[in-house]
Amino acid sequence: MDFTFSEDQLLFQETVRSFLVNEITPERLRAGWDTDTGRDAALWQQLAEMGLTGLTVPEEHDGLGMSALDFVLLAQECGYVALPEPLVNSVLVAVPALVDLGGELAAEWLPKVAAGEARVVAGLEQNLVVEDAHVADLLLLERSGQWFALTPDQFSAERNESIDPGRRLFSVTVTGNAEPVLSGEAGDRLRLASLNRGALGCAAQALGLAQRMIDLSVQYTSERQQFGKPIGSFQAVKHHMANVAVRLEYARAPVARAAYAMDEDAAGASLAVAQAKLAACEAANLAAKNSIQVHGAMGYTWEVDLHIFMKKAWALANTWGDAGYHKQQVASVIFAEGAALGAGSTFR
Repeated sequence: MDFTFSEDQLLFQETVRSFLVNEITPERLRAGWDTDTGRDAALWQQLAEMGLTGLTVPEEHDGLGMSALDFVLLAQECGYVALPEPLVNSVLVAVPALVDLGGELAAEWLPKVAAGEARVVAGLEQNLVVEDAHVADLLLLERSGQWFALTPDQFSAERNESIDPGRRLFSVTVTGNAEPVLSGEAGDRLRLASLNRGALGCAAQALGLAQRMIDLSVQYTSERQQFGKPIGSFQAVKHHMANVAVRLEYARAPVARAAYAMDEDAAGASLAVAQAKLAACEAANLAAKNSIQVHGAMGYTWEVDLHIFMKKAWALANTWGDAGYHKQQVASVIFAEGAALGAGSTFR
């Protein structure tokens, strides 16, 4: 049984990493905070030209027809640079939801998404606010299991502040006489699937954020000197970052497993996603805590780039289901009567 990613998947990840690291610099992120939308249309078009906006769009709608497992490595790279554009939401949540809704709605919008001509954003009632509603050409909004497909003239959006200055959050109100496009049991199933996809996206980005905070801390502690030596040579500092590296490494496999479970529509997909988000966000939160520690007072300052990534990590940990929600998902399985636990049931 082979659990490794393919050579093509790893090559695609390397290509995307190279592009994002070169284009999405901390300076570019900071500049975006001061713009009206906080978003970059030229960057979105670049992502489209690379095929990223259409990665999960079916081939019959001009997309690449790839899967969550193909994208999960790329989502990590989005986290590594704290990408502000709604690419992960679009590829992992909005596009699959649009595919599930199908019909004329999918036929009209999916080719536009693949070409980078339209941005489709999904928002669940559980999240309370919708990220990037202000730039959505189509908003797939869930309320009490009912799904609405809204164009900008059919909803109003009031901005809410976020701890992460790169995020744009909005309270959305449906205006006019918009009718739901899906409801009932089918609407509930799509809500759960979308929640799992959103949580998977958060988990994958958290892995990238944790790695970036490690890299920033290693660079800083290699340059900062005390007692005539780089502070990174001191064992106490090494232990701080080694603890994060271990936690991060153990979080990678659950995230990949969750992506596979989602693609296969496995019975335990919700459990796999819950485990992945808990493990990845715990690693990112520890990375933020220990990175601040090894930076000393510098870690708290606005001028040091560390805060860009730690604030995004904190924000992602509390969206698409917080730790309490996902712990309850795990508890409901492992404490159930007759639960199949232990090594013999791991790969059942």
